[in-house]
Amino acid sequence: MPGPADLVTAAGIDHVRLVYDYLDAGDLDSCASLLHDGVVLELPGAPPARGRAAVLHTRFGRTLPRARYEIDRVVGQDRSVVATGRRVVPGTGGQDLRFVDLFTIADDGMVLACTRYYHVAP
Repeated sequence: MPGPADLVTAAGIDHVRLVYDYLDAGDLDSCASLLHDGVVLELPGAPPARGRAAVLHTRFGRTLPRARYEIDRVVGQDRSVVATGRRVVPGTGGQDLRFVDLFTIADDGMVLACTRYYHVAP
């Protein structure tokens, strides 16, 4: 029988999948409903964004151009969730960015932190 930590991780996996769906749809309010109040987002080349408003409106809402996320895999264990995929920006001629996102899930199942890593050519 799954323990409490397993149930929190399972909820976190569902929330991570929904984050990408809501970002694809441009629905920042629904995305916000999945983020912990103290969420931290770390993107390459930018200072960390702290708090729900900063993450949504500074990072997802303005800094990053609108994109579609093609998720290859989402796995989780011990309140950590890893998602891999491609970030496809329209009008860039197929210049997809491969990424790995490492999420930390709070005790209530909300997204507490996300650190993104991009694949770059050697």
